[in-house]
Amino acid sequence: MELNGSQMIVEAFRAEGVEVVFGYPGGAALNIYDELYKQKYFEHILTRHEQAAIHAADGYARASGKVGTAIVTSGPGFTNTVTGIATAHADSIPIVVVSGQVSAGLIGTDAFQEIDAVGISRPCTKHNFLVKSVEELPRILKEAFYIAISGRPGPVHIDIPKDITAEIGAFNYPNEISMKTYKPTTKGNPRQIQKAAQAIREARQPVLYAGGGVMLSNAIAQTRKLVEITGIPLVETLMARGTLPHNHANLLGMVGMHGSYAANMAMSESDLLIALGARFDDRVTGRLSEFAKHAKIIHIDVDPSSIGKIVNADYPIVGDLKVVLDDLNAQIASGFDKDRLNEWRSRLANYNAIHPLKYDSESEAIKPQWVVEEVGKLLGSDAIITTDVGQHQMWAAQFYPFDGAFKWITSGGLGTMGYGFPAAIGAKKANPDKVVINFTGDGSFLMNVQELITASANRIAPINILLNNNYLGMVRQWQTFFYENRLSHVDLSAQPDFVKLAEAFGAFGARVTKKEEFLDALKAAIKSKKPAILDVAIDRNESVLPIVPTGGALYNMILDYKE
Repeated sequence: MELNGSQMIVEAFRAEGVEVVFGYPGGAALNIYDELYKQKYFEHILTRHEQAAIHAADGYARASGKVGTAIVTSGPGFTNTVTGIATAHADSIPIVVVSGQVSAGLIGTDAFQEIDAVGISRPCTKHNFLVKSVEELPRILKEAFYIAISGRPGPVHIDIPKDITAEIGAFNYPNEISMKTYKPTTKGNPRQIQKAAQAIREARQPVLYAGGGVMLSNAIAQTRKLVEITGIPLVETLMARGTLPHNHANLLGMVGMHGSYAANMAMSESDLLIALGARFDDRVTGRLSEFAKHAKIIHIDVDPSSIGKIVNADYPIVGDLKVVLDDLNAQIASGFDKDRLNEWRSRLANYNAIHPLKYDSESEAIKPQWVVEEVGKLLGSDAIITTDVGQHQMWAAQFYPFDGAFKWITSGGLGTMGYGFPAAIGAKKANPDKVVINFTGDGSFLMNVQELITASANRIAPINILLNNNYLGMVRQWQTFFYENRLSHVDLSAQPDFVKLAEAFGAFGARVTKKEEFLDALKAAIKSKKPAILDVAIDRNESVLPIVPTGGALYNMILDYKE
């Protein structure tokens, strides 16, 4: 079949089952957009900023388990995507980003809107391509989708010169792909799995440490089976919330800087740490010399470069977590004595009883934790929750009743403010029948506020619950705790009227200043079937607790703080 380069892109997207593309046109991408105009295979959503297009594709991928896709133009069109691509890279999210480039003969001449897009994207992509001929384009498109979703997922960038998008060539799209230099390992080494099983049988104080790989591998069922077989307590990273139901007896909560007391003490006192698709992030480990220093380490990950990168693994296992856990569960399924862990589980339960997550629930002022809990009571684990980055992100992670995969969408590795709302747009496109809630702050929301018109114009209706404290809240908290209350450039008292702002964009808006107003406003937002902003005036000086100071050991948590 003879097609031009732009038609090849459309046909490749069709072959890969793409249902929605997010993007923003421009000169170098006009041939591509001309073909988008003619095709009827998938929907294109015009965002109002290229960064938002990438975040929306990312949110779509996280909420669907599929590859997210985006198309942008050259120069500033591409540079605007970098934050979104880096966000996806940090959290191992599969997206394919196609960017237009100036014609091949102009590359290197400082042509209008020329930029070295491949050079810029190299540090923050799993792989990238500069297309040099129309003949190689079908193979590159196939490889891009394969690389994005296989092994440890991640973003793939394809930069296509404008003349190649117009050239005619043979479109032979591969049904399968085999790359000599890229063959991810899925099956774990049987001997290593056997050794790990024996270590689990012998451990007296084991802990399961669930990372984002549990979600990316869709290994929740296997992880829950391991807990059922062994009775081993489990901690979740920020990216793994929902691995166990929020009320499960073996769940100790989130681990790390803002983790629960029980979770952090379990890591500190464990004699065997079983890392499931986790990368030992600094926000989890705290001071490395004190991290799990009494424990042997089992580390299961599909990415061999992650194993031993931060913490030495005594039992390294390379493979797809879902596949490895099936084999591991089979090894230990019979005759495992759960009762020998009774004392260990009892000690950790006591830690939870002594220092539970808490806040002043009787306060007349609206506490942000209360807002999160009220949303959870109304919508439960069926809703999809996105967040921006800051205090609201941690309150949502701590207090929402998570249960299952593809329901918790947040920027963990890069910590990108402005991520939550466009990600919620993508999540809502992937799940139009589900309620999508974006917990955001007054600092984060304004970073991509223009996407209100994207949502309104396309009748996409996520609900932004804006926990408004007139501060860059997390920065304010750190300045209060660790900088002797020198509040440097964090006051956001000069704000727009968020209700009028919502209405100006054709969205639903409501201001909440009293507890008794909140649920009515939330129900009205859901009923409106419009994108929404609930501007909730929260206690201005509320802090996220517990907190482990930077460089501190996990067992040295600040559990209370009086300002």
